[in-house]
Order: sequence, then C-alpha cells, then structure tokens
Amino acid sequence: MTTAGSSHTPSLAGTRTNRPSAVAVGTIVWLSSELMFFAALFAMYFTTRAVQGPKIWLESTSMLNVKFAAINTTVLVLSSVTCQFGVFAAERFQSRRTGSILQFSKWGMREWFALTFLMGSFFIGGQVYEYANLVRESLSLSSNAYGSVFYITTGFHGLHVTGGLIAFLIVMIRVFKAQKFGHNQATTAIVVSYYWHFVDIVWIALFSAIYLIK
Repeated sequence: MTTAGSSHTPSLAGTRTNRPSAVAVGTIVWLSSELMFFAALFAMYFTTRAVQGPKIWLESTSMLNVKFAAINTTVLVLSSVTCQFGVFAAERFQSRRTGSILQFSKWGMREWFALTFLMGSFFIGGQVYEYANLVRESLSLSSNAYGSVFYITTGFHGLHVTGGLIAFLIVMIRVFKAQKFGHNQATTAIVVSYYWHFVDIVWIALFSAIYLIK
C-alpha cells in the first residue's frame, strides 16, 4: 500500500505543476487586446502619412534624432534580457543575491528586476528629453498631422512602459514583504515579464516605422 500511495501522489503533484496559471492565461488574453490597440495606432500612423503625402513627413522626420533614439531603444531591448534573467531566478525561487553585488551569476530576482526598472526609467527619461528637443524645434502635438500621430503613438507606448515600471515596483515590494518566496511570487514575476517583453516588441516595431521608414 505504501508503494502504491507513493507512486500515485507524485502523479497528482505533477498535474498541478503543469496546469497553466489562470493569471498567466488571463494576461496573455489581455495582451492580445493590447496588440489590437497598437495595431490601430499603426493603422492611424500610416493612413495619416498616406493622406498628408511625403513632403510633410520628410520635413518632420528630419527633426528626429535617430542616433539618440537608437541608443534609447537598445537600452529598452536589453532590459528585456535583464528581465528574463530575473524570471530565471524566480523560477528557481531565488528572490535575492547569494553573493557579491558584482557576481551577476548569483543575483536573484530582486536585483535583476531592479536593474530592469532602472533601464526602463532611462528609456522614459530619454523619451521626455526627446520630446523637449522636438518642441523647441516647433514640432508639437498640435503643430501638424505628423506631430499629432508621433506624440500619440509614442506617448501611448510610454504610458505602457510606465505601467510596467509600476508593476516591477509592486512585485519587488511584495517579494520584500513576503516571508517566503514561493510559487505565487514566481508566477507574478513571470506574468510581469510577459507584459515587459510585449512593450519592448511593440517599441521595436514603432522605432522601425517612425525612425527608419521615413
């Protein structure tokens, strides 16, 4: 009886482990709706471009600092890498580092997510800096059609990035207050990473459409 019981219990445990998280599934469904939202923004951008003609686009895009935007984009893309390292730490239930701050291989979820938060904040700061420069060059939300679609598309994305930064803060605070880092905390970290990877991919598409396809 003991042998039969011991062989049956792991089977049930394995079933529970492999069952998809309702939170993760719900997040993926929600991100699908967000994808449709950004698809509408892309449609608005290209439709406005087709209606207004190439002249206003050439005049306006010449004000963009492509090199600076590329650096800012690189930082955001790399933040997806640091975020994923945080997920790997969460999957092994390691909330904090086990060695020196310079030993990256021993970092936990908190350190990787904190670095991701800083990189995301750098991106938002760079976006604000770019907006300030464009306004000084007379490209504002109300200056022309290009200004309107540029600020609307990049601005909505910036709001999504800010939402991701808030999510990172909430996760790190919850982990700090938790007595034990368990499955619930790891699932929350993984779900936040889904969102962060999503906004990074959307920005790569936006960067290509706005800064490269002139």
